[in-house]
Amino acid sequence: MPRSAAPGNRGMISDRGRFSRLQYSFLNMANIPVGTKGEYHTAVTSDIAINFLGVTDARVLSTPQMIGLMERTCRDTVLPLLDRGFDTVGTHVNVYHLAAAPMGSRVTFRAEVTEVNGRRVEFRVEAVTEREKIGEGTHQRTIIDVAKFAAKQAAKQR
Repeated sequence: MPRSAAPGNRGMISDRGRFSRLQYSFLNMANIPVGTKGEYHTAVTSDIAINFLGVTDARVLSTPQMIGLMERTCRDTVLPLLDRGFDTVGTHVNVYHLAAAPMGSRVTFRAEVTEVNGRRVEFRVEAVTEREKIGEGTHQRTIIDVAKFAAKQAAKQR
């Protein structure tokens, strides 16, 4: 169903004269309800664990991997709500790594939309194992038109 026909988007067509084409496009397609939630589950493996301490029993989920998986969970939470050709990119991260998750631990990453303001989407994020919360914080993503974003990045390489 086109976004303009989706429930809650009534009246958007009549507002078109007040917005630029790009603004209208984002207003029309960014139908992301506050409270939308998503989860991602994984096990801590050697691919995502630190190895610099030199002791096998000290291998735990790395902070950069934890943050990356929080970002992935946020993206995957809202991607189905965007029109084809649109995606999100991370623009801000504020995360605390509260506890270590040893090799073999099962980790659940959770994301919840807390605010939508134009192209900006704010999330509350957390990571938990079977035993404890290992990370929490906030994350911001911005909705982009993928083709326009790619063209802009290609122009920077010239």
